[in-house]
Amino acid sequence: MVLRIASYNIHKSKGSDGRFDPGRVIDVINALGADVLALQEVDFRFRGRPSALPLAELREGCALVPVDLTPTGPESLGWHGQTLLLRKGITLSGLRALPLPGFEPRGALIADLDAGGGPLRLAGVHLGLRRANRRAQLAHIRAALREGTATPALIIGDFNEWAETKGLEALHGFHLHTPGPSYPARAPFGRLDRVAAGPGLSVLRAGVFDSGLARRASDHLPIWADVRIER
Repeated sequence: MVLRIASYNIHKSKGSDGRFDPGRVIDVINALGADVLALQEVDFRFRGRPSALPLAELREGCALVPVDLTPTGPESLGWHGQTLLLRKGITLSGLRALPLPGFEPRGALIADLDAGGGPLRLAGVHLGLRRANRRAQLAHIRAALREGTATPALIIGDFNEWAETKGLEALHGFHLHTPGPSYPARAPFGRLDRVAAGPGLSVLRAGVFDSGLARRASDHLPIWADVRIER
């Protein structure tokens, strides 16, 4: 079985044209055709962290279903601005909100999934702005992925790292995929959004989802990877 796993920093539903339009974000999400989607910046940063992607609109217009988590605030959709969306039929057997070290509040979501092809542990991430913090955060995530039963693991999200190799030393043993330039969306050149696959996983294809709508809907373009669990 091949799963399409994707990541999208939606920039609080504010597009590269300055417009707040959650509907455009949902249209891009549907066009991705993902089975599992890690989202970043789904909540505003202040005044209770209300959702920038209204849950009612998401449930009505999106083919994917948000996971049930304890959000940052009573009006939030995500935890530290992050959530996961799953296609129906994918089983979520465990979900952990993992606080990350650093000078700014950051966290990762660690999900145990099964789509019928075997178990998969996935970390959705939005790493910090300082390289020293990113190094510590990736080490913290790696340690969390090793806990419990050995399971193929994958890390996906906005790594916030401009360099090709610096700051990513904690990913030793993982196969790092940088699908292409994803930031800024209007004229992308920064390869900030990435996926790292651990032993037991094969990334068959990976890419950046680029369309006219995607270039307007957020300041990042989504990335995707077609992943197979090797038995």
